[in-house]
Amino acid sequence: MTENNLTTVTEFILVGFTDYHMLAIALFLMFLILYIITLLGNVGVIILIQVDVQLHTPMYFFLSHLSLLDACYTSVITPQILATLATGKMVISFGQCATQFFFFTLCAGAECFLLAVMAYDRCVAISNPLLYPVAMNPRICWSLVVGAYVCGMSGSIVRTTCTFTLSFCDHNQIDFFFCDLPPLLKLACSDTTNTEIVIVFFGNFVILANALVILISYLLIIKAILKVKSPGGKAKTFSTCASHLTAVALFFGTLIFMYLRSGSGKSLEEDKVMSVFYTVVIPMLNPLIYSLRNKDVKAAFRKVTGRLQASQSV
Repeated sequence: MTENNLTTVTEFILVGFTDYHMLAIALFLMFLILYIITLLGNVGVIILIQVDVQLHTPMYFFLSHLSLLDACYTSVITPQILATLATGKMVISFGQCATQFFFFTLCAGAECFLLAVMAYDRCVAISNPLLYPVAMNPRICWSLVVGAYVCGMSGSIVRTTCTFTLSFCDHNQIDFFFCDLPPLLKLACSDTTNTEIVIVFFGNFVILANALVILISYLLIIKAILKVKSPGGKAKTFSTCASHLTAVALFFGTLIFMYLRSGSGKSLEEDKVMSVFYTVVIPMLNPLIYSLRNKDVKAAFRKVTGRLQASQSV
């Protein structure tokens, strides 16, 4: 017991599915199918890029890491959701909650930085095609990817430390599907003002800084495309950015809706829907977006499947 006669929380109860008890089986099957598609899609993209020499370029190098982050991203959240729906066990220990939160924010933060890196890569490729092989050599590509992971981890350490050094006592029911920041802050029994200032400032800075890099990159890309004389050339040049632009719109649009809205405009039910979207749906959509809109990926897939069919027929 604490001095205020309050019991320190050692575990949390996730009650996000309480209102959907009758739909537990249907929700379990839905999440399971989405999770399998997500893993198959993202792991498939990684393998495809590794085995096809034509895809050994900076753009696809970054795409393979985006797929890795998406696979890890959803694997931090979805298995726990499936376990909750299958067993009805809604209890998660304090340590498990902190661990889930850490890796979730790490993957989300790293993906935020990686999308900015991918925008910069497209900008260099289109604005300076002759210098592109030198400007984006393997050493620089690895430096950019490692930098994205380091920045993501640094942000995750700050957010996790600030959140889980708060005092949680008595109330331990999280009205959510997993350990996310907004519902956790509502449960804290200590003053969260300073913590929220640090987290909100840092989170806003990361989102806005990366969004600014992406915006500047695309302004330079548009400037370079406008110099192309033929309409067909303009369309072909911009088509190399279409998949990335779609992924950026989905990811950053969801983050802004989820975390940058004012408190008065927030709805818990809306947050629940959006949390499912950015933790389950977006990681599933990204490989589909890059595969369906990319001729190189489709050609590589046909080549690999052709090889597999030929080897089976021998």
